Formats: sequence, C-alpha cells, structure tokens
Amino acid sequence: MKFYDLYLHGITVFMGFFAMLNPIGNIPVFLGMVQDFDKKTQNQVAARATFAAFVIIAFFSIFGHIIFRLFGITLPAFQIAGGIIVFIIGYQMLTAKENTIHSQAPHEEEQMTMIARQMAISPLGIPLLAGPGTISTAMNFVGAEKSITNVLLVIGIFAIMCLITYLLFISSRVIAEKISNEMLKVVSRIMGLILAVIAVQMIIIGVEGTIVYFNQSQQ
Repeated sequence: MKFYDLYLHGITVFMGFFAMLNPIGNIPVFLGMVQDFDKKTQNQVAARATFAAFVIIAFFSIFGHIIFRLFGITLPAFQIAGGIIVFIIGYQMLTAKENTIHSQAPHEEEQMTMIARQMAISPLGIPLLAGPGTISTAMNFVGAEKSITNVLLVIGIFAIMCLITYLLFISSRVIAEKISNEMLKVVSRIMGLILAVIAVQMIIIGVEGTIVYFNQSQQ
C-alpha cells in the first residue's frame, strides 16, 4: 500500500472509529454512571474503560475472523446480544432503579472500588465503547486478507481514539462540578432513554442481519 493510499485509509479508519466510539456523545453517559464516585475513582474508571475497549478491539482486529468462524458466531447474533445488555443498563438508568453498579453500600471504599472496576469493564468498556458496531468496524477495516501494516494501522488509530476518549472522560468531572445533583439525575435519565433507543436499534440491525444471513444460507 502506497503512502498516500495508507494516509487516506488512515483518515477513513479514524473517522469510522470516531463515529462508532462517539467520545463526545458518551460524556453524559460517563457522567451519569460515575456521579457517585470521587475524582480519583472517576479517573480510574475512565482509564480502565478505555484500556478494556482497546484490548477488546485489538484482540478482535487480530483474531476476530478466526474466533467467529471457530465458534460459529455471526455478527448479527453479536449485535443482538450487545443490544440486550445495553438496553438493560439504559432501562435501569431511565427508571432510576438501582442496578449492580450502585446496589452496594456507597460509603464503603472497598465496595466502591470493586463496583468501579466492574462498571469500567462492563458496561462502559464493553459494550458501550467496544460494542458490536465498533468491533465489526475494526474487523471490516482489517479485512479478511489482513496485512501486518493494516492491522497495526487499525490498532494504532483506535489507541489514539481511546486516548481522546480518556481525556474527554477525565475532563467531564469539571462539568459535573458545575452541575447540581438534580441536573445530573436528569442527565442520567435522558442518557438512559438514549441508551435504550440505541440498544433497540442494535437489536433491529441484528435481526435484519439474521434474516439476510438465513436467506443467503438457503440460496
């Protein structure tokens, strides 16, 4: 691949990941989930979430096609499963029900640390950051006939996106300090609704993909 073609491909990969990862749009989601934690814990959650997303995308960029073929997993099935997980989180945020993220005693430091670690991996790391859409995007950019240069390019650009997301997340606490608790609750409800809608859309795409898959398999 020539340098100019590599440059254009890099821009395309960056824009694709930016659209799928949506770091700006995920700031309110992050705020809604970490509002009960102190600044240090919020930073740790942001770091663990973005690192987890990077590991997942790097893994699927290298081994994704092999894993899917080995276990007979289809992308639509992955999208439906991810949609269900996101919908559960969004519904709990929307209805203000205590979920596994906030169900422990908030005054105990060890429990808060454990909750933060769990939340950073799921749902923030996966499926919100490294969800079915992001994973499929990475696998498509790598391609079935993947070269070392292309794989490194995709992984490197996603690492940059994770860094950008991390910086935006840790900066979100400044916004939180200027917003009242009531407003944060409102933001949490709104983002819960948006997450639920995103989840439904993911499920719809997965169902449509399943129908196409079965139609093609019968031909």
